[in-house]
Amino acid sequence: MIGRVVEVAEDGRHLAVKRGFLVVSERGEELGRVPLDDIAAVVANAHGLTYSSNLALALAERDVPLVFCGPNHNPAALLWPVEGHHLQSARMRAQIDAGRPLCKRLWQILIKAKIGLQGAVLEQRGQPAGAFERLVRDVRSGDPDNLEAQAARRYWPLLFGEDFRRDTAEPGLNGLLNYGYAILRGATARAVMAAGLHPTLGIHHHNRNNPMCLVDDLMEPFRPIVDLCVARLVDEGTLEVDREAKTRLAAITQMDMQSEQGVTPLASCLERLALSLARAYEAGEARLDLPLQPLPLDLAAPALTRTD
Repeated sequence: MIGRVVEVAEDGRHLAVKRGFLVVSERGEELGRVPLDDIAAVVANAHGLTYSSNLALALAERDVPLVFCGPNHNPAALLWPVEGHHLQSARMRAQIDAGRPLCKRLWQILIKAKIGLQGAVLEQRGQPAGAFERLVRDVRSGDPDNLEAQAARRYWPLLFGEDFRRDTAEPGLNGLLNYGYAILRGATARAVMAAGLHPTLGIHHHNRNNPMCLVDDLMEPFRPIVDLCVARLVDEGTLEVDREAKTRLAAITQMDMQSEQGVTPLASCLERLALSLARAYEAGEARLDLPLQPLPLDLAAPALTRTD
């Protein structure tokens, strides 16, 4: 299912459910409503928000993640339903039993895809990307040479300039990246839920303080999509997480990507990836369903230049 990302960004709002709708109100006055069945994720990105327990239950029943963001627009928590996919128990057992060699091969596939798309983003931006093609070829099982980090050291200066440093605690450009990744993380969490997998049991990430290790693993190949969208916003003069930026970044999950099944929204690509991972665990084979290398169709054309 491809739905809408609903972001609540104004302080003091109350969220509740009424007759199949998510209703947003302030001091008893309704400000807007969205059909629950049309929602892909709810992102809470403001202070002083309140929620009804009925809304939380209604979202959980539909496997819709409720993402709580901190002041830096990074996800701080996510509502996770107890009851899940009808094959959840069997798939989680296969996930737990997955051997290290299989996980290392799966991580190799994900990192190859990520570095390849980083190169495609740079090429679209008119930057040299030949080194990224070589890095993709050199990624080994488990990425023991940490080519992901080597690619990152080349990638950020080429994309945003020599002075840029990726720091999740910083505002401005980093805040835009944080917000875009929060949207992507929520969509990935939904895909993991739908596939009957447990988000804590990662392929590569194993931080004991991170309950979303698998989500963070699976979103890696799609991060460059956020990066390119942020670069376009910067081209247009946007350097803060304002209303227009949020609208543009929230639309990332609906961008059309090219896949072996034809043109497919990014959210559907995430669902196919998570399902293919569940099958890989069950079969013991390192095969993942990832979109083809070209950029999303919505991002393939040069950025528009403002005339106002």
